[in-house]
Amino acid sequence: MSNLDELLAYIGFDDGDAGRLRALHPILAPHFPTIASKFYEAVFANPGASNVLSGPEQVERLRVTLIDWMSTGLLGPHDERFYEKRSRIGRRHVAIGLAHHYMFTAMNVVRIAYSDLIDQLCPDARATMRSVNKLLDIELAIMVRHYQLDSEDKLVARERRLQAQRMTAMQTMTAGIAHEVRNPLNAAKLQLELLDRRIRRSGVDLQILEPCELAQNEIERLTHLLNDFLAFARPPDLNALDHDVATIVRQIVELERPTAKLRGAKLEVVTPEHVIAHVDAPKLHQLILNLVRNALEAVGSGGHVIVELSTNDTDLLIVVQDDGPGMPPEVRDRIYEPFFSTKEGGTGLGMSIVHSLVAQHGGTIDLDTGSSGTRFTVRIPRRS
Repeated sequence: MSNLDELLAYIGFDDGDAGRLRALHPILAPHFPTIASKFYEAVFANPGASNVLSGPEQVERLRVTLIDWMSTGLLGPHDERFYEKRSRIGRRHVAIGLAHHYMFTAMNVVRIAYSDLIDQLCPDARATMRSVNKLLDIELAIMVRHYQLDSEDKLVARERRLQAQRMTAMQTMTAGIAHEVRNPLNAAKLQLELLDRRIRRSGVDLQILEPCELAQNEIERLTHLLNDFLAFARPPDLNALDHDVATIVRQIVELERPTAKLRGAKLEVVTPEHVIAHVDAPKLHQLILNLVRNALEAVGSGGHVIVELSTNDTDLLIVVQDDGPGMPPEVRDRIYEPFFSTKEGGTGLGMSIVHSLVAQHGGTIDLDTGSSGTRFTVRIPRRS
């Protein structure tokens, strides 16, 4: 049962209520313009409300919407699909920034106006008003839900802005450190190469080269680490072109199948034959590859990883899901934090780079994790 079904059942709205409201429509319809005017008078009576309404033209548009809302509210049909459409007035007031307490005050104006007219004009005023109260209570519940959703969206947007700010600060610091380290690292590598040549020319026991080779290997490892730092700190500009993302996804899955086989895990891909989107192919490849590798590392023998590609009207959706043990809260909350890693010897930059690449594409990434596994959902606009 949906939330709306539960609401309708709780309110006890039935066919009798719907019939009484339809019969009420021709009685109240001539008074709708006056009620709408009183509605916005009540809005403007609240200090601060005028700050979110741009002027008479906007108020008039909203007044026309309110009249239509009152009319269709009485006429129905009063079913679930109808009430889903009814939420549009709530969305419009949320969109213009009208605080929820203004809506409660203004809705009370409608309730009182209906009550006064019903007392004067309806023979069965008590039953009719009871049906009206049910209708308006449902409307208020729908509006409150939209305010709640809007608040949740704003909190998510705020957290993403803070994450972006933290990422920018970390990238700036990392770029500076990497720049300072690269020069002496290159100098050390060059001196070791010169030392290697001199020792080989000297004809002495080549076993003394073993420490040099060890140092060279360590410098090579540090160079790769430094390159990861620079990829995080100064990602190259996006070079977006039309690409078949389905092909990219299938290539990644085929690339990682040997790794999955070694781990005793199953790697599956679900994608349409072709999905064209405006993306930077190498960056998207790196993004998906990091997610797939993390998922394979999360599952044990017998585990299952699914990579799913789909689209809607505007977005490309990439889902990477595993059936591993999930992430504890302390890991989930820090997953995109630079240099945070649960892997021994890990740089902690993999998911930070993923987050950065998603942001470069103007997209979002969502994480859902629990005892049954982890699911990353990436949304990227199909066109820039």
